[in-house]
Amino acid sequence: MEATAESALLPLPEEFLDFLRENGLDPSIYSATESVPRYIRVKPGNEACLQELEAEIKSKPLKVEWLPEFYSLPNDVQIANTSLYKQGQIYGIDAASGAAVSALNISAGDHVLDLCAAPGAKLCMILDFLGDSGSVTGVDVSQHRLAACRTLVQKYALGNRCRLFVADGTTFSLVPAKHHDCIDKHHAGESTCEEKVDVFGEWTARRPWKERKRAARQRKLGSAMIGSVQPPEIIFYGQNSGVVGLSKDELYQSVQNSDVSDFGYDKVLVDAECTHDGSVRHIQKFEQWGWETLQQRVMNAERTDSLTLLQLKLLTNGFRLLKVGGSLVYSTCSLTVAQNEDIVERFLQENASAVLQEVDAAKSWPCRCGRIPKTLRFDPSTSQTSGLFVAKFTKLAL
Repeated sequence: MEATAESALLPLPEEFLDFLRENGLDPSIYSATESVPRYIRVKPGNEACLQELEAEIKSKPLKVEWLPEFYSLPNDVQIANTSLYKQGQIYGIDAASGAAVSALNISAGDHVLDLCAAPGAKLCMILDFLGDSGSVTGVDVSQHRLAACRTLVQKYALGNRCRLFVADGTTFSLVPAKHHDCIDKHHAGESTCEEKVDVFGEWTARRPWKERKRAARQRKLGSAMIGSVQPPEIIFYGQNSGVVGLSKDELYQSVQNSDVSDFGYDKVLVDAECTHDGSVRHIQKFEQWGWETLQQRVMNAERTDSLTLLQLKLLTNGFRLLKVGGSLVYSTCSLTVAQNEDIVERFLQENASAVLQEVDAAKSWPCRCGRIPKTLRFDPSTSQTSGLFVAKFTKLAL
């Protein structure tokens, strides 16, 4: 048995083994992934479809007892070609990622910000939680990745209360869209809807040629100006996302720090860009890509320093946009202390109104405590999931 386990281990470079030891990680988590199943989430109310899925994949989905609507499958099962996936009745998402969304404890009517939204599985889960109330604002710096996120939202018919912005999450500063009562404004002596210019109508994929040209010109200009802050670009909004009927000036009105307590978001998710070393399947790919690229992408000190600075900025800006009393979840799929506990510690030192919160549901989750109390760590050996770090904060009134 020991020989079999040893032979299943990847030929990890010595530098990476040192990296794992420094972070208290067992190299065996990067062995063959037979122990980590593939996870799916069933669209709420569609559990009856699982019999059809079982017949199609010739395997019974097993209920994940600690996470509602999640099921596990053998790790070699592919769902992309199943009829239920194509019909938008099941999602492919790791259970640890689902736990990060669940930690937000989303309530009806919440206005939620997903600051690093692409590729969209977590965003869809947030939208399913909200149902016919509240709103979700998805932000991502990558236009093509956010376009894929838009496709996902439309596939699962979840776009009604969603709006998506291509923007830098470290500087994004737009408040949740609110429905404007034009009659009250008129009685207050303010402009009526008829007097607005450049008002957003119902969203259509076929934007006017002039608008497409203007957006392309802005992107080109922004990319040419190194270090410049590009304005957000909205690439999708639903009928009840609060955008329809707004003028562009109203939509793109930035929030001032003094106004956040009234106009900020109820919940914020910051699933930050990271080295992805907690994803076993991702690390295994380096066996084909070449281990030298692992050094460049995961262990390169310059890249890591750049990432940790980005992570702190994302967390700081996400927290700035959070209402007093709201909740923010910070997560990464890295297992390193530098991208997790160190970020949390520095953030708390710099933000007196930030307090770590217990994740109540985690009492039944198969995870362990991080190096800082109240933080959580998922990993293949402990959780039978991909690796993930989770920290939850609330904002106090000072």
